[in-house]
Amino acid sequence: MKRNLKFTTFLNIILLFLFVYVSIYFVTEGKKIGSYQSEIQYYEARIESLKDTQKDLLAKKENINSPEYIEEMAREKLDMYYPNETVYIDVSK
Repeated sequence: MKRNLKFTTFLNIILLFLFVYVSIYFVTEGKKIGSYQSEIQYYEARIESLKDTQKDLLAKKENINSPEYIEEMAREKLDMYYPNETVYIDVSK
């Protein structure tokens, strides 16, 4: 009977340690999963941002050879104007 009691006590201790180990394991894995979910959300937001940028760049690519865009860039970047055009410069800035 003593032997059976020792065995059950030993088995209970083993089961307790196993329960504690499994509990700790699940808690740490839950934290990892939470971390991975936040990373997923970050990358999904980044993908959406990059898709918007891609749309803007594709629209710009379509517009880049239009006469209006070429005229706008010549005026803004190269300070080019038509020969008969009068240019006023604001010196108050």
